[in-house]
Amino acid sequence: MKTAQIRQKFLDFYASKGHTIEPSASLIPHNDKTLLFVNAGMVPFKDVFSGVEKRSYSRAVSCQRCVRAGGKHNDLENVGYTARHHTFFEMLGNFSFGDYFKREAIQYAWEFLTVELGLPKEKLWVSVFEEDDEAEDIWVNEIGFPRNRISRCGAKDNFWQMGDTGPCGPSSEIFYDHGEDIAGGPPGHADEDGDRYIEIWNLVFTQYDKQEDGYLKPLDAPCVDTGMGLERLAAVLQHKNNNYDTDGFKSLTKAIVELTQEDSSIKQDNASVRVIADHIRSTAFMIVDGVIPSNEGRGYVLRRIIRRAIRHGHKIDINKVFSIA
Repeated sequence: MKTAQIRQKFLDFYASKGHTIEPSASLIPHNDKTLLFVNAGMVPFKDVFSGVEKRSYSRAVSCQRCVRAGGKHNDLENVGYTARHHTFFEMLGNFSFGDYFKREAIQYAWEFLTVELGLPKEKLWVSVFEEDDEAEDIWVNEIGFPRNRISRCGAKDNFWQMGDTGPCGPSSEIFYDHGEDIAGGPPGHADEDGDRYIEIWNLVFTQYDKQEDGYLKPLDAPCVDTGMGLERLAAVLQHKNNNYDTDGFKSLTKAIVELTQEDSSIKQDNASVRVIADHIRSTAFMIVDGVIPSNEGRGYVLRRIIRRAIRHGHKIDINKVFSIA
């Protein structure tokens, strides 16, 4: 299944469940001065979660473009060297604003993955917040998920918050098992950082609005905020263990390799090739949304990304490298 098909299938599935399809917002947050860029699918809905803004619907679904290249969520230096880090990515998400909560969020996710996409149930693993008995009970007694494939994890992994303040709450993550021939263990285990078990979906049960003094103020109406990386899901459905091997990147990496014709050792799996492919995507979308290279703020982040791409272009001897003054 191609990336574009996956994106549309997700939107259509949740539309059939009564969700309003919201187009991706700009990468520049309009309602949060604490962020340089939209870094998660819920950012455009932050005021809705906190009750500041009201909308005409209580369920939404989106495929939000995101950038993580600065601040708390800074993946820049990992890009190109890991299978799943990107500066730019698309996040699939479904949201409930005081409508449904844990039960429906888990049921919808399970139906989408195992029925709509046909993922083998035995290839999935789940984690829940260590204090969230309710979520585990839904997984075990309503979904029928094996308890021995559920990890109970601490706040570091299963209590989500976008920033130092704002909407937050416990989460339940869904992982895909890429198989025994790949190193790594399930969530909560000592070797969880391997590439065998990959998180594909984070279901956040937004119950609180964290205040500046750290107080977790209960929300009047609990909400649901989920996030699933489109690139990660594409890798699973295209039977790849690396996002850069999916259709969303292959045309870019192929074109980059063609610029290094004098060195036949440069292949599409070269780290510098992947860096450039990722940075082309982020640069293009940042400029489309009005960011230009500069010495501060968003423009400085863009400039760093461009310079990093140029540096890696030099490393693999691309003859036509463009520089900025």
